[in-house]
Amino acid sequence: MKRTTFENGAAGPAAIGGFKQPSSAKLVYQQRMSLPIYNVRKQIVDHVKKNQTLILLSDTGSGKSTQVPQFLHEAGINQGKMIAITQPRRVAAITVAKRVAQEQECSLGELVGYSVRFENVTSERTQIKFMTDGTLFREALSDPLLKNYNVIILDEAHERTIATDVLFGIVKKAQQTRRNKLLDPLRVIIMSATMDVDHFSQYFNQCPTLYLQGNNFVVRVFQCTENINYIEACVTTVFQIHEQKNPEGDILVFLTGQEEIESTAMLIRKLAKNLNNGPKKLPRIIVYPMYAAMNQNNQIDVFTPTPAFTRKIILATNIAETSITIPGIKYVVDCGKSKVRAYDSVTGIDTLKVAWISKAQAWQRTGRAGRIEDGECYRTYSKEEFKTMETHSKPEILRCNIASSTLQLLALGIDCRRFDFIDKPSPEAIESALTELKRLNAIQSVETPALTTMGRKMAKLPLDPKYARMVLAAPDLGCLDEILSIVAMLSGENVFLTNSQKREQQLAAHSKFYAKCGDHITLLNVFNEFKAKERPRSWCYDNFLLERNLSHAVSVRQQLADICHTIGLPIESCGNDPVPVVKCLLIGLYQNVAELQRDNSYLTMANRTRARIHPSSVLCGRARPGYIIFTELVATGSAFLRTVSEIEPEWIGELVPHCGFVDRITCGSNRGSASSYTGNINGSKLL
Repeated sequence: MKRTTFENGAAGPAAIGGFKQPSSAKLVYQQRMSLPIYNVRKQIVDHVKKNQTLILLSDTGSGKSTQVPQFLHEAGINQGKMIAITQPRRVAAITVAKRVAQEQECSLGELVGYSVRFENVTSERTQIKFMTDGTLFREALSDPLLKNYNVIILDEAHERTIATDVLFGIVKKAQQTRRNKLLDPLRVIIMSATMDVDHFSQYFNQCPTLYLQGNNFVVRVFQCTENINYIEACVTTVFQIHEQKNPEGDILVFLTGQEEIESTAMLIRKLAKNLNNGPKKLPRIIVYPMYAAMNQNNQIDVFTPTPAFTRKIILATNIAETSITIPGIKYVVDCGKSKVRAYDSVTGIDTLKVAWISKAQAWQRTGRAGRIEDGECYRTYSKEEFKTMETHSKPEILRCNIASSTLQLLALGIDCRRFDFIDKPSPEAIESALTELKRLNAIQSVETPALTTMGRKMAKLPLDPKYARMVLAAPDLGCLDEILSIVAMLSGENVFLTNSQKREQQLAAHSKFYAKCGDHITLLNVFNEFKAKERPRSWCYDNFLLERNLSHAVSVRQQLADICHTIGLPIESCGNDPVPVVKCLLIGLYQNVAELQRDNSYLTMANRTRARIHPSSVLCGRARPGYIIFTELVATGSAFLRTVSEIEPEWIGELVPHCGFVDRITCGSNRGSASSYTGNINGSKLL
């Protein structure tokens, strides 16, 4: 394997104070006291008492996420109401809540709890509540003044997700309104390790900033001296560390996405086997993937203690950048890239591209290496490349589709054109979001965007507007039973096991579920088969499926079904006919139509992007239909359409005449294969 050469850089910002597995309450207390933030707890409490809004800036790993809520609760600042702590990602909200519950010597859901989408572990006794930004955003729909809380902590504010940015404005307005109405004051604390302090302070009415310093551990940073393929560089570096460094200390590798992580995990496992044949006795290697599409139970696996004479290698996306502490990490390998979602407001198409991270992200990743002792970070990019990075990441709200947030704001009676954003989206992006909602029949008009009856129902569903529209269209087509299952599968994690070394057996097992018309009905087949099994775990094992992810989809579907009952939607089935189901999908995915070209590629109708069907699709490598709908356009070097289904061209004019490209559709086109819609769902499996 080619050796990767690094040059030693100056020690980066220190990553401070991590946790080892506690053996007793006394040890946990000692660990709390050892954190840099513990020595300044009185100053923090005093500043919060004096200021309704405070920015708290401290180094990565200083303990702010776990300790500040406890300091404020112990000081009685919340006055019997809950303290809310928001996180950009569910895995962070859950893991930090578990740690704080352990420190408070209580079970989750008692004094300390958490609430994320489709999961609420709280009770009437809960005083410290961790949640995602989106969860608190949705709570504001029924309680705009957030009266359940006297303290709201907005953690990892630098991440700037869409939900975070909208939440800034909602919390700021709730705070001001409560002050004007002489209600209990709402105290707001904005926390981060790396953010543009002046920008945030100005937005929050020139609020004060409290800087906390203190370095327990130092992280040495090494930069790559040559430009090579970053995946090759990451794998090479992992084995250099494993062979040359102390056998103690786990490795965290930052990569860009699920497929890259799974393929790299297979490569590392294969190479690790060959090491056992060498003369030098090396620790055993265990590889853990970690990405957002994994079931939360799978994500939690990375936090298990490392066995003796074993090195844990965690391959993660940027979900491991902030808030969470993975025990045992001493080395970080940073590829310098991540997948970034971008939205074209002209065409309405979302794309996912691999792009450089920002300098702030690079330092966040560096900080993962020094939470238990002095650590090392290996960057597979040069100093020159680091210098060209942006200082901070571009806020998601300036580069992504804001239709969902716009819908939620309208449910609060707020026109996003007049909303107090910390960074306001472009007029084009706002108009695009309103146009999409108009075409989904969620608002009456773009000029005066009052919610329709349909729009008010859509806002009650914790789904992307296009998925919510599918759910609400399904009763008219008599297929809500099927659509709920498909939407639950699309809202969750990948259910197909793709990292098995038994490739042929895996493909044979998966082919039993394949539907001629495409991936959406295939997912439905998998879901229905899973639900019908008495021993689902062994069945999943035999069929190379992820039981935890399917169980999560079942839970999501049940919650969606409960909401449908609440808003009066009859849950009916269309039986074995796939046509109503795919028609319903088209109503929500009307912007995601693609037409077959003579070179067997597809051209998206909305923005004329040339792409191919993703290799994971049922339709890949088979007779290609003339027209398809797709769930996602992924751009990773080449453009791919993921999760696709065949449609009949005449359906477009029938169901979505507003789409804007009806005049370009050739009905009865003979470019593609014969229609798949001659059978039924159960009878349309490919043999």
